[in-house]
Amino acid sequence: MQVTETTSDGLKRELKVVLSNSEIEEKLEFRLKELGRSVTVPGFRPGRAPMAMLKQRFGKSVLSEIVQGAVADGSSQAMMERGLRPAVQPKVEITAFEEGADLEFTIEVEVLPEIEPIAFGELELERLVIDVSDKEVDSALNHLAEHSKDAAPVTAARPAKTGDIVHIDFVGRIDGKEFPGSAAEAYRLELGSRSFVPGFEDQLVGAKVGDQVDVKIKFPDDYPNPEIAGKEAVFDVTVKDLMETAVPALDDEFARKAGAADLASLRSDLRQRIEEQYAGVARDKVKRELFDALADRCTFSVPQGMLATEFDSIWKQVEKDKAQGTLPEEDIDKGDDELKEEYRGIAERRIRLGLLLSDIGERNGIQVSQDEVSRAVMEEAQKHPGHEREVLEHYHNSPEASAALRAPVFENKVVDFLLEQVKLTDRRISVEELVAETEAAETPPKTKKKAAGKSGGKSTARKSGARKTGAKTSAKKKSAEAEESS
Repeated sequence: MQVTETTSDGLKRELKVVLSNSEIEEKLEFRLKELGRSVTVPGFRPGRAPMAMLKQRFGKSVLSEIVQGAVADGSSQAMMERGLRPAVQPKVEITAFEEGADLEFTIEVEVLPEIEPIAFGELELERLVIDVSDKEVDSALNHLAEHSKDAAPVTAARPAKTGDIVHIDFVGRIDGKEFPGSAAEAYRLELGSRSFVPGFEDQLVGAKVGDQVDVKIKFPDDYPNPEIAGKEAVFDVTVKDLMETAVPALDDEFARKAGAADLASLRSDLRQRIEEQYAGVARDKVKRELFDALADRCTFSVPQGMLATEFDSIWKQVEKDKAQGTLPEEDIDKGDDELKEEYRGIAERRIRLGLLLSDIGERNGIQVSQDEVSRAVMEEAQKHPGHEREVLEHYHNSPEASAALRAPVFENKVVDFLLEQVKLTDRRISVEELVAETEAAETPPKTKKKAAGKSGGKSTARKSGARKTGAKTSAKKKSAEAEESS
């Protein structure tokens, strides 16, 4: 086999490969001998048919098989001998072949870039250490109690007030006509919960059991159902029952209902959960800063095939957001050319960081075990209470889904490795300070041109720092998440 490199332009390589006719004939004869041992040729015992007759009967079909195999094997061998690591599937094309002549084909391939090691010890990052105060724990405990309110029937003939629970029958009409989804019986509604269209619950405050109330509302212009968005409606509401709620006392009995041994244990559990949640915020922050620092030091070229695939994926989401009217505020006034330039830069950053993390993992022997993937599957299943079995079966039956979970596990292991190498300075901070800093970072600056938000505004998940790491969770939501999971 003769291999000639005809093009070397950046990461693009083109090879010309020639397999001599003698090599093809050798492979053909070997395959025909194998075939001759199993096929029956009239007049000959198995394995005794002459090669000429085997060529006459099976030569053309076997030759086609040989050529395909030779091209595949020759391509792999040619790239391996030159140490070429394909970034995307190589393009292989047969340029010349006739029976009895040499086989010629070309290989067009983009290779992975050479990545120079980074001196991680020179990177300096700040890591937040969150101090959870007693006030924060008290707030979480009170919030938990609010969500555990007891309800009891109102025995006195009094009007409903905010915080009460009413059971109502209702039917809604627009221009005198009932519309789909506008009716229900014995519906349980907590007044003040804001679970209905704005203004609905307010008009039931003061009603008594047995009252019939005409509730007049206007659906918001951005209501999810476009057929009724912005329209006025009248609901005929009958109050069937009234219940009052009471926040339970914060004592050991309440703690036991919440699954803890006593109130002190519940407070301890809540503190630990809040600390874990905020530790996640702190990790996300230092992770983004780590990726920013790495991106600033990455100068290697990105394979254009990988870039095109990543950009196409991002742009499809952008077009979907445009169609649904959910583009980020800073992107609304931008034209397609400006958006494509911006998102192509984001795609390039993602690819570059992804290649860098992969290289770091490979150089340092970082691997993901099957046990780690299994734990990730279990964690994913726990996010869907009541549907754990379906989630587990999905990942068991879908190797692609399991592979998708392996990537973030690998990424986090590389991040853990890097955080052990860089210079970390801890800064203690209260929850209130963390919330303030997070909100400041997520609030776009007020400028005359919305496009100015490019460098500092709140972004969608596809604009996040590294690969597809998902949207960050706001710090101010963390304690509520801790309470709900307790």
